[in-house]
Amino acid sequence: MKPSTTPVTAALGRNNSTDNPDGGHRPPLQALSRREFIRVTTLTGGGFMLSLTLPGAAWGQVATALDDTTKAFTPGPFIKITPQNIITILAKNPETGQGVKTSLPMIVAEELDADFSTVVIEQATLRTDVGAQFAGGSRSTPDNYLPLRRAGATARAMLIEAAAQTWSVRTDELTTDKGRVIHAATGRSLTYGELATKAATLPIPDEKNIRLKSEDEFKVLGSRVGGVDNPAIVTGQALFGMDQRLPGMVYAAYEKCPVYGGKVISANLDRIKRLPGVRDAFIIEGTDNINGLKPGVAIIADSTWAAFSAKRQLQIVWDESAGAGHSSADYDARAAEAAKAGGKTVRSDGDVAAAFATGKVVEGAYFYPFLNHATLEPQGCTAWARDGGMEFWTTSQTPGSGQQLIADTLKLPKENLKLNLVRGGGFGRRLANDYMVEVAAIALRTGGAPVKLTWTREDDMRHDCYHRPAGYHYLKGAVDAAGKISAWHNHFVTFGYKNTERTASGAGLSPDELPARFIPNYRLDQTIMSTMVPTGPLRAPGSNGLAFVMQSFIDELAHAAGRDPVEFRLELLGEDRVVPPTQGQRGTPYDTGRMKGVVRLAAEKSGWGGKLPKGEGRGIAFHFSHSGYVAMVAEVAVTRDGTLKVRRVTSAADVGPIINLSGAENQVQGSIIDGLGMAWLQEMTFDRGRAVQSNFHDYPLLRSTETPAMSVHFIQSKNPPTGLGEPPYPVVPPAVCNAIFAATGKRIRHLPFNKTDLSWT
Repeated sequence: MKPSTTPVTAALGRNNSTDNPDGGHRPPLQALSRREFIRVTTLTGGGFMLSLTLPGAAWGQVATALDDTTKAFTPGPFIKITPQNIITILAKNPETGQGVKTSLPMIVAEELDADFSTVVIEQATLRTDVGAQFAGGSRSTPDNYLPLRRAGATARAMLIEAAAQTWSVRTDELTTDKGRVIHAATGRSLTYGELATKAATLPIPDEKNIRLKSEDEFKVLGSRVGGVDNPAIVTGQALFGMDQRLPGMVYAAYEKCPVYGGKVISANLDRIKRLPGVRDAFIIEGTDNINGLKPGVAIIADSTWAAFSAKRQLQIVWDESAGAGHSSADYDARAAEAAKAGGKTVRSDGDVAAAFATGKVVEGAYFYPFLNHATLEPQGCTAWARDGGMEFWTTSQTPGSGQQLIADTLKLPKENLKLNLVRGGGFGRRLANDYMVEVAAIALRTGGAPVKLTWTREDDMRHDCYHRPAGYHYLKGAVDAAGKISAWHNHFVTFGYKNTERTASGAGLSPDELPARFIPNYRLDQTIMSTMVPTGPLRAPGSNGLAFVMQSFIDELAHAAGRDPVEFRLELLGEDRVVPPTQGQRGTPYDTGRMKGVVRLAAEKSGWGGKLPKGEGRGIAFHFSHSGYVAMVAEVAVTRDGTLKVRRVTSAADVGPIINLSGAENQVQGSIIDGLGMAWLQEMTFDRGRAVQSNFHDYPLLRSTETPAMSVHFIQSKNPPTGLGEPPYPVVPPAVCNAIFAATGKRIRHLPFNKTDLSWT
């Protein structure tokens, strides 16, 4: 297939609408507030609302609401069209910067044949009738693509039928375009709003009779659409968790033990309660759930400043016995001992020892550190306990899990917990809901006043429930006389929580991870060390460290063989085929043709093979992550004194058809910036059971002056679409590190590489 490539741009993208204070996306000439919209809809007594629910759940429609039980359907959002021709599409999943508040409604609008620039997009609350609502694993697009297309196509078919009955013509005489049904033979047309009441009386058609568009008919999908919240974001409107304001609201801070697993013995509560602006201070016993309600001291005050000021004056006696013995130095020493002792073999193919005896052998010890999610908005949540229930305003990536956590921890009826979803960054951090259960526990002490809990940056840095786990890889590889990889042995030293029977969340390595299945003689050993540090997913969990190791060591072997790194990788992947998971392994089939396609495209677009002056170099890497195939070429320049400039990163990706070109480019660009900052600058270390880093002065983010030029290219394949928030991220570190080697001859085996002397002569 000929690749379709698109250069990246810095534009925000097309967006001709304005945004209302409630998060809706509204046509420019409509001045209705959300409340007025609901009132007008109710008064008219008409309209067309299509509800698509979970398999097995009933769905149907009548003039003002859908409450029929005629047919079951697959998951999907709501579509509502009023006689005033207001078309509303519900954005069902949490928006955490991945663009789903725009892209998922685009899928519906495409099949509905609506004018997307005039559609109202409304963020859903947590509800039970729209399918799973979460943001993680790059699953929003693949899980919702077909159900949402069917939702739009079903609504369009019913509107066509309504027009056919109105005009007494056949449905095959009618077409649709930009929210109108058209009868070309007579030149007549009706808006969807004019047909809404009639459509609401029609039976639901059998989905087998619903035709979906072919890709060459797409008008919305694949186009460049700016994020629906962009105008509100750039004008500073209240969209995020910290922006929430409610009548009579109070403010809270929460202090937890700096040592993971620690508990409160006592605190100077009487003095804290006498401080200006403080309303209450109390101990919360908490639970043993490291991702739940941890023990601590809560402060309720008249302002966030008063709460933070009082928090700094807390004097707490902690029981630190549970985790005080854990430190980064201890982990390093234990890993080194484990490397000498050997580990448990979890995969063994062929005869590794024999291949090492006859091949050219390369050895290297690789390390990547714990990471912090470093979301720009620290964790926090607003809660209001009233009328026997509790309402939340949260940026959770897993709001349903947060609701369940609160219900289980505080013994509250789940059905009485209402969650409103607001924007916020996640990167995996908000898969945990510790901040939600904290504010829920505090809200029970406010006497009915709403309360906003805000973490400080220091809280966020030291209590990041989901650090990316560190990993140690002791590698040995060989190339044969033909310059091919003949053997690979990896002793992987990783972490488990409290025990060493299984790896902690985010700390595992699949026995099928490349280059397994691609090398005849392959062995993977594993040692698990215990840790008290909470671990878990960070953008592209697992892959964000593993790709650095695997693609860097492949580069080492290519150099040892005297081979071009691109050709070496293409040969490793072999003939075009789909490689299934090893029997007994849970995994996704690996399409070598798709991966080779992005490797070739990235190399072509980067100018691979062209000569560069000494001190400059290009490096290539690829990785298969979250069903996406991505390759990148990095180009760097390193001065003799070791000053690094990453000049350009060229990316090629195959994630199936692109939903929103603007959003897709944004995700790849963000991955490049995020991945480069992680590899260059960032690490979390621990001493006596506590985090050492506390803020951006010792956990720096990449600055704009360090950001490279970026070009983004997509292969618009016919494969089902997959997510794009995670697949590009793991490829950045090895591409840059391999480029540094090409420029200086210095191999980066430890991250972050700002600790490596890059000077050369």
